[in-house]
Amino acid sequence: MSRDPLLLHGPSLPARPVVLDSPHSGFAMPADFGAALSDHDLREGEDCFIDELWRPAAARGIPLLAAQFPRTYIDVNRHAGDIDLELLAEPWPHAHVPSGKARIGKALLWRTLDDGRPIYARKLTVAEVAGRIERCHRPYHRALRGLLDAAHARFGVVWHLNCHSMNAVSGPMGEGGAGVARADMVLGDRDGSSCAPEFTAFVREVLADQGYDVRVNDPFRGVELVRAHADPAQGRHSLQLEVNKRLYMDEARRERHAGFERLQVDLMALLDAIDRRFAPPPDGAR
Repeated sequence: MSRDPLLLHGPSLPARPVVLDSPHSGFAMPADFGAALSDHDLREGEDCFIDELWRPAAARGIPLLAAQFPRTYIDVNRHAGDIDLELLAEPWPHAHVPSGKARIGKALLWRTLDDGRPIYARKLTVAEVAGRIERCHRPYHRALRGLLDAAHARFGVVWHLNCHSMNAVSGPMGEGGAGVARADMVLGDRDGSSCAPEFTAFVREVLADQGYDVRVNDPFRGVELVRAHADPAQGRHSLQLEVNKRLYMDEARRERHAGFERLQVDLMALLDAIDRRFAPPPDGAR
């Protein structure tokens, strides 16, 4: 890749025990993508403007890690071993950790778009896949782990929000079938395993009090980024937060609308509420 695959907004040493990450808001197309579809089509999986929505957190001393590459190039919210073997021109020689997403073409490297169109008119080599893992997946997880470690070392606890967006209604490959209207927000804690139940309940309560329809683990439970970096027993809490795109953008035109500013204010109020409720004093001030 010709540019840095990651961008950090805010400090590398968190001033609060909160860390944000946006793994799917990137849209810079790498020169070696080699896809058969247009750049416009390849942005299908993008969490449009999510990094912008959360960016004011940086002024609060809360870091926001954002991927710059598109989700269709490599999805860092998958295990590095979640390889779609149908994509490969040769046997995969490394660990294979399938999640079942390959069935719908949405494993570590996407094979198809939601409408079933193939992304590639060719098979990929092992070297191509391994290169994307080395340049994008591993650095992203390493950077996120570093931010979480820094917050945990300073405060003894860290609250990680894994930030996403979702389409207003489900597509052909969506949970529950096509055309299902989605809530305003969906919180995913992997059925209570990735963070303390009181954290999920608190975030849900704050958002509901702001007027949003909030669901928990329905239909999204959280995937690899909250699974890999959570350890509630050790004070490491990860929660996936999905925001409905209709709240802040025109999906068809991929443009922000008037709801963007109101939603951004509400999300920053959520961060302030988390800080008041869950933040211990930093090291040296205990």
